[in-house]
Amino acid sequence: MAEVESFQLDHTKVLAPYVRLISTETGPKGDIITNFDIRLVQPNEQEIPTAGIHTIEHLLASLIRDRMDGLIDCSPFGCRTGFHLIAWGDKTSKEIASVIKSSLEEIANITKWEDVPGTTIESCGNYRDHSLWTAKEWSKLILERGISTDAFERKVI
Repeated sequence: MAEVESFQLDHTKVLAPYVRLISTETGPKGDIITNFDIRLVQPNEQEIPTAGIHTIEHLLASLIRDRMDGLIDCSPFGCRTGFHLIAWGDKTSKEIASVIKSSLEEIANITKWEDVPGTTIESCGNYRDHSLWTAKEWSKLILERGISTDAFERKVI
């Protein structure tokens, strides 16, 4: 079996919340793709409830695109401790951390359910499994802790 980078990471040594550059890949035509670990909560100590992380996912899909060019994908980890973010270009952890922080600030201040995109039966494969309240509360908690640009030291932006 192929080795998966995130399975090689010692999850007992990281200090969430953080943004960690996993890899920078250059394609055959010179295109650059960057892959990030967006760890919002401490592995094996906390996990964001499914409905909350699902709502955060929907909001980040739009909010990140509002804040930067080149987002390919931002998908939640199955363990519900954060997200993979993949983007075109040579992005930095500091740049991505700033985008995530700004996006979480907006999530924390949303007041209307109608501001959450893609939550109808037509636009979501599990439209009943959302919680704006949970997304807001976890966003506030993550922001209180501060987002670091280093997985092993607290270098909060």
